[in-house]
Amino acid sequence: MTTSVRMDAETERLLEDLARERGSTKSEIIREAVRSAARRQRRPRLAERPYDAFRTVIGSVRGGPPDLSERTGERFRKLLLNRTRKRS
Repeated sequence: MTTSVRMDAETERLLEDLARERGSTKSEIIREAVRSAARRQRRPRLAERPYDAFRTVIGSVRGGPPDLSERTGERFRKLLLNRTRKRS
């Protein structure tokens, strides 16, 4: 099956260089790229969990109160109580 693809000059040059380096045709390179993109699209998106986006940052911050995470519930409770009082 024949398909036409329009490319800018830079992309065409990259395609030609890659085909020459691999010793394959431009069509083979394009088919491989489409298959690769389709495989990536079909994979489960586990890597897009919020944890994965921030895992390199977690634990890297120094400073601040040492008991901050221990007092979170207490602070949240006070915040809710203040909101309730303001509405009344």
